[in-house]
Amino acid sequence: MSRTRTAILAALALVAGATGTAAAVVPGDAGITAAACTVDYKVQNQWDSGFTASVTITNNSAAKSSWSASWAYAGNQKVTSFWSSKITQSGTAVTAANESYNGTLATGGSVSFGFNASYSGTNATPTTFKLDGVTCNVDGGGGPTDPTDPTDPGTPSGKVDNPYAGAKVYVNPEWSAKAAAEPGGTRVSNQPTGVWLDRIAAINGVNGGMGLRQHLDAALAQKGTGEEVVQLVVYDLPGRDCSALASNGELGPREIDKYKTQFIDPIAAILADSKYSSLRIVTTIEIDSLPNLVTNTGSRATATPACDTMLANGNYVKGVGYALNKLGAIPNVYNYIDAGHHGWIGWDDNFGPSATLFKQAATSEGATVDDVAGFITNTANYSALKENNFTINDTVNGTTVRQSKWVDWNRYVDEQSYAQAFRTQLISVGFRSDIGMLIDTSRNGWGGSARPAGPGASTSVDTYVDGGRYDRRIHIGNWCNQSGAGLGERPKASPATGIDAYVWMKPPGESDGSSTAISNDEGKGFDRMCDPTYTGNARNGNSLSGALPNAPLSGHWFSAQFQQLMANAYPAL
Repeated sequence: MSRTRTAILAALALVAGATGTAAAVVPGDAGITAAACTVDYKVQNQWDSGFTASVTITNNSAAKSSWSASWAYAGNQKVTSFWSSKITQSGTAVTAANESYNGTLATGGSVSFGFNASYSGTNATPTTFKLDGVTCNVDGGGGPTDPTDPTDPGTPSGKVDNPYAGAKVYVNPEWSAKAAAEPGGTRVSNQPTGVWLDRIAAINGVNGGMGLRQHLDAALAQKGTGEEVVQLVVYDLPGRDCSALASNGELGPREIDKYKTQFIDPIAAILADSKYSSLRIVTTIEIDSLPNLVTNTGSRATATPACDTMLANGNYVKGVGYALNKLGAIPNVYNYIDAGHHGWIGWDDNFGPSATLFKQAATSEGATVDDVAGFITNTANYSALKENNFTINDTVNGTTVRQSKWVDWNRYVDEQSYAQAFRTQLISVGFRSDIGMLIDTSRNGWGGSARPAGPGASTSVDTYVDGGRYDRRIHIGNWCNQSGAGLGERPKASPATGIDAYVWMKPPGESDGSSTAISNDEGKGFDRMCDPTYTGNARNGNSLSGALPNAPLSGHWFSAQFQQLMANAYPAL
């Protein structure tokens, strides 16, 4: 992956806040016929002595190569830290100027930045904003929407803001039985996990297993009188996952019509059945495939011919758009698009282009941003949730952590900081400001005796990072049945700013791929990244794969992995 060293937008969250929409009146006009700018100011989080706020500016005048926004507070608010702009304050007057990397602001383009501030007493929203000296009069700003009120105009199609809030989550009885049959497995067998629809046959059930309707019926039985979330992984794109043979699918690169009519349409028909209208149905849309179009195409060292084909024919974008459109039209369905993970999309060359590509997909085939409830990161992956022993801003003997071999100029060292920052980037390209993030924590606990208690030795930046990092993989690009991994945070609603839930979307104990080639009728190939003897490729720095031996096909039960995950769980079981 080539990596430039420009900064990116940092993390902001949607919590109850104040919003002001500002539009400049053109002199001589009878009304607001040409808005010079729109300013969306939100208090994302507030406590007794401080708050976090975000500002999104949309430029409706001539394109700009640099910009400066200003406003004044009515109280004693003082900006204490900021990101994605350079903020100065004199008395109550605040000015935010662009950074070197986000000065360009096209006509109709938006830019976002954020800050922390202190205050006492009241924290009133500023009433006047200026963009490059042009006053934008506040046009009927407002308070927060009510995320629990399905009639609130802040949520599309009567949906709630966070489907996980106040709801139980479906426990898949098939996974639960496998987990409970393992020694010690009853400690986690009551946890909710995702139901994977990874081929057309899975809709009706495979090898005597439960089909989609049976899972929904079981969810209704579990629901009782409360709210219930059902988690589905919709995963059968044409030419699926063009860079990982272990998760290749049944459909050829050009079978987009079959994907639509034989996979998405039947799923949509079942989910739209009024029988299931009381369930909150969360869909994870097509993991891995879209990010491959950014990182594994063209002249990059990681490019593959299969990914170049999918970029050229557009069927990943079309397929995701079609799924969002059809499923998003169902009032109780919440679509979350897969957004890779920090060790894939966190670099500058990947971060912005990925958000732009996701917007393209979300507005294709009849879909709109209203069909997107949010995004999910780390699906079926191993990236640590929070690395507490070092930060991206640390230096060792004058060398930044970003220069360590492990971080390798990435902007993020863990999954939560990436998810929060990427959320802000997605909003800046046009997704709704109320989108939420999910983080798959099913296998990123990295506990047990190998979990470091503090930073590594300060001999060098590499000893400092390698000795302190929780993520014990050989290389951050390793993804298959990783040795030493553990169960992560248990599923939980609203665990952090901007995060709708921690989830176990990948059922712990299900293999990522087979260690050796195994013939099958599931369309699954053999990927050397699942072979523990493999010495790697460009995508993992030509490192050993770190995979466990004797693994079955992807999706099949892998007892040794499940036992390892329980033994290394963090928090411990």
